[in-house]
Formats: sequence, C-alpha cells, structure tokens
Amino acid sequence: MAYIKFKELSKYFDFKEEVVEDKLPDYAKEYVEDSEHIIIGYKNLKDYAVFTDKKMILFDRDTLAMYYKKIHIIPYQSVSTSAINFKPGKVELLFSLDSGYQLHINFIDMNHDKKEVIKSVYKEIMKSKI
Repeated sequence: MAYIKFKELSKYFDFKEEVVEDKLPDYAKEYVEDSEHIIIGYKNLKDYAVFTDKKMILFDRDTLAMYYKKIHIIPYQSVSTSAINFKPGKVELLFSLDSGYQLHINFIDMNHDKKEVIKSVYKEIMKSKI
C-alpha cells in the first residue's frame, strides 16, 4: 500500500487594515533586523503582515481549536514569479516561491487610494529583486 504525504500547496491571507509601525505588536517587530526598514504593516482580526525592504513576515494565528502562531518569513529574493490583481474593492498579490510554494495575499475593502499603497508596496518588493 502506498501513502502520499499531503503538502499544503497554497496559503491564503486576507488583510483589511493598514497598521503604522508604531501600532504593530512587539512580537511582529522582533523579526525585523536592525538593518531593515519597515515599509508597511497590515492586519485582520487575528493575523498580521509586515513588509520590510528585504522580506515579508506573515503571522498566521489560530484560536479556534488550540492557540498557535505560525510565522512565515519570506525573503523577496526567494520570489520566482509574482502578479498583482486589481478587482473592485480588492487587491491580490500572488507569489510563486523558488520552493514551489504558492502564496496569495488578499487586501479587502480597498478604495483607490488604498490600492495605490498596495501597488507601491508591490513595486518595492519587485525592486528589491533586482
């Protein structure tokens, strides 16, 4: 009998609210190196995202069955392909990493100005790849 080990192929994050650096929780800032600059942070009810000039740090917290916190630290150098999708009220950042891992970061309840902020973050990520 053969068994196939399940590997999570995609991870989805939905963020709604922008968070300035001063309002980020201390646990989110402790993964930022002294040589890095925080571009912006986002949050939803339980998760946070921190975008620096070198990497993205995604905090996946779950409090339903048992409390856990999973932290994804993704250097921009490991992004092999990416895309940005603009939809009514929503922006999606889609990443394929060198490992084959797929990452989808959704920003919801976005107006034009908020979409422009996401666009500038995306451009900063892609600029750091050069």
